Amino acid sequence: MREQAAGPRTTVVPVVDWLLETASLREFLQNLVDEAVRVSGADGCGATLQRLRRPLTVVSTGGVADKLDEKQYGQDDGPCLQALRTGRMVHVPDMLQETRWGPYPDYAASLGIRSSLSVPVPMGSEGAAGALNFYACGPDAFAECDMARLGQVAAQAGGGIALAQRLADAEDFTRDLQAALRSRTVIDQAIGAVMQQRQCGEDEAFDLLRRLSQQTNAKLRDVCARLLTEVGGQPPKPRPPLRPRP
Repeated sequence: MREQAAGPRTTVVPVVDWLLETASLREFLQNLVDEAVRVSGADGCGATLQRLRRPLTVVSTGGVADKLDEKQYGQDDGPCLQALRTGRMVHVPDMLQETRWGPYPDYAASLGIRSSLSVPVPMGSEGAAGALNFYACGPDAFAECDMARLGQVAAQAGGGIALAQRLADAEDFTRDLQAALRSRTVIDQAIGAVMQQRQCGEDEAFDLLRRLSQQTNAKLRDVCARLLTEVGGQPPKPRPPLRPRP
């Protein structure tokens, strides 16, 4: 690692800028990993996220991070998983002197990696849902100042990842809502057409369409769309998509 000035130095990564400029969580994480490697001087880094209780290396840099992470996932043990599960930083000064995690240290050394640092990514009240895993070719590559600085990077990353996931969830919700509104519009139009043809009330018209859906084993929206096509001579026009207010 590089020589550092006395005293801890605050490291600020442009999380907000990346969120505004990137189109996906993966792209955001790639920027994060690249910046973290630049800040630390490590030879490689992988970003692990836990989804559905399973760890996954979403992005990496340096060539060996994927292999080292996958080795740990395969044996369900290793510094990365320990950091993720305990929420504590895990430092390996020298793989050749390491006795934890079974065959993993020898495997890392065989790939030319002598030291590592796994930093948990905090996700607010949910605890650690990820980790940044730094790998270096030389022993004792991570000094205390590096650990403090990379801890700051991971803390900022946690907030960015949580926000990126919420934004992605919001986009999914908006798409689902748009689909529901389109279906509701078609169903309402079909109910109106049945009411006019049968001279009946809304409940009776809806019940007729529902029974037809069950009898034909087709979705209610599809039944309503076919009816409107037969009545109007053309498929129903889709509802304009929702757009955010300026």
